[in-house]
Amino acid sequence: MTESDKLFAGSIPRLYDTLMVPLIFEAYAADTAELVAAFSPSAVLETAAGSGVVTRALAPRLGMGTRYVVTDLNQPMLDYAATRQGSSKIDIEWRQADALRLPFEDASFDVVFCQFGAMFFPDRTAGYAEARRVLRPGGRFVFTVWDRIEDNAFADEVTGAVAEIFPQDPPRFLARTPHGYHDVALIRSDVSRAGFTSIEIETREKTSRSPSARDVATAYCQGTPLRNEIEARDAGALQAATDRAAQVIASRHGEGPVAGKIQAHVIVAAR
Repeated sequence: MTESDKLFAGSIPRLYDTLMVPLIFEAYAADTAELVAAFSPSAVLETAAGSGVVTRALAPRLGMGTRYVVTDLNQPMLDYAATRQGSSKIDIEWRQADALRLPFEDASFDVVFCQFGAMFFPDRTAGYAEARRVLRPGGRFVFTVWDRIEDNAFADEVTGAVAEIFPQDPPRFLARTPHGYHDVALIRSDVSRAGFTSIEIETREKTSRSPSARDVATAYCQGTPLRNEIEARDAGALQAATDRAAQVIASRHGEGPVAGKIQAHVIVAAR
């Protein structure tokens, strides 16, 4: 992973939330919120919260008096998430924090969860060990990661389309980072090395939908750090890359509303 893989700034947070979130994140956010709420926690920590899609889904499900701390390493994303939250029956504490160095005491939370953030951890086992440290005995660590890019249609197609624009140095952000941590055996090993002994992994397939191929292309090319890679190669090529991605998606899924397979792993580890 490069430094640009972690850079969610400028217009990326807004485009990410308005285009990427409904495209691929909302369905899994509902699952995560249901799973976390089912544990009836009195204290919850969310790491790598991004633009707050799970926060918005989970907060209404938590009981009155629940402590809910929402963190992200990237302050612009956290600021954006806070503006999108609206009113809530519980107080939410927004705090910038590194998931690998959590600023919380041992045994502070009943549930720690992270949706589609672990792929960005420079040391995943260290991040999992931190989650375990702040969990109370019997607490749960819940996280999700994307399966391989070949099982996620739009991401795979966008990656191929953008490679046509830069054949000598194709941007590989999507394959390298969001879809680069998909091996179930490796995930189980990393979680085990962090000290967890009870580990459940479920692979869930869903369908990604969008009003148009153009929206999908804009979401991936301009609403993720793939944009940073494109502009680093040619600052004027962002629109050409987006156009080519839209053409490829439309050729495979149609000119109107489009749908494609997405797939992810859901991991629940008990302390």
